[in-house]
Amino acid sequence: MLYLLPDSTFFLILPAFFFALWAQNRVGHVYKKYSKVHSRSGVTGAQVARRLLDDANLQNVAVEMGRGNLSDHYDPRDGTIRLSPDVYQSSSLAALGIAAHETGHAIQHGDGYFPLNFRNNIFPVANIGSRMAFPLFFIGFIFAGAEGAGLGFLMDIGILLFAFAVVFQLITLPVEFNASSRAVALLESSNYITREEVGPTRQVLNAAALTYIAAVAVALSQLIRLLILRNRRN
Repeated sequence: MLYLLPDSTFFLILPAFFFALWAQNRVGHVYKKYSKVHSRSGVTGAQVARRLLDDANLQNVAVEMGRGNLSDHYDPRDGTIRLSPDVYQSSSLAALGIAAHETGHAIQHGDGYFPLNFRNNIFPVANIGSRMAFPLFFIGFIFAGAEGAGLGFLMDIGILLFAFAVVFQLITLPVEFNASSRAVALLESSNYITREEVGPTRQVLNAAALTYIAAVAVALSQLIRLLILRNRRN
C-alpha cells in the first residue's frame, strides 16, 4: 500500500512510528511491574468494577471475563465491561487501575459524557475511513494522470475518509484521560487503594494513555503525508 512506499514523505511518519513502538513497550513494562504489586485492599479487578458500578447505580452494566492479554474494554452496545483474565482475577494495582478505568467509561456512558457519545457516533464512519482511505487514495494516485481515467478525485475521497479516522483518534484522548482521572479518584475515595498506592496506579494508566497519544501522532503524520502526496500528484 501507499503508506509503505519509501518515498521522501515516508520519513514524516517515522518519528511517530518509533514513538508508538516505545509507548507499547512502556505499557508492557509498567503493567508487568505493577501486576506483581498487590493492593492492600485485596479486592480483585472484577470486584472493584462491580462495586464501583453498583455505587454509581449502574447495576445494568455487566462485568465479564474476556480473552487475551490487555484486551480490557467497555462495550457501550451491550453495556458490558470485559476484563482480561489477569485483570479480572487479580488484586494487583495494575488490575485495579485498569478495571476502574473501564468502569470510568461505563460511568461516562451513563452520564451522557459528550466526548464519548460523539466518538461512538462517528465510529462507523471512522472505521470505514481507516479501512478504505488508503486503497482509494492509492487508486487515485496511480490513475490521476491516466488518459481517460480521471480517478484523481479518489485521492480527495481517501483523504476525507481518513480525516474522520483522525478525528476519532483525537476525540479519544479526552475520553481516555477523563476515564483515568475518574478511575484514580474512585479507587482512592472508596479506599480500594491507599494514598501510597495512588502513584503506582496512576503510572499504569498514564503509560496506557501514551499509546493513545502515539496513535494520534501516527494518524496526523499519515494525514499530512497524504496531503503532500496529493499536492505533488496534482
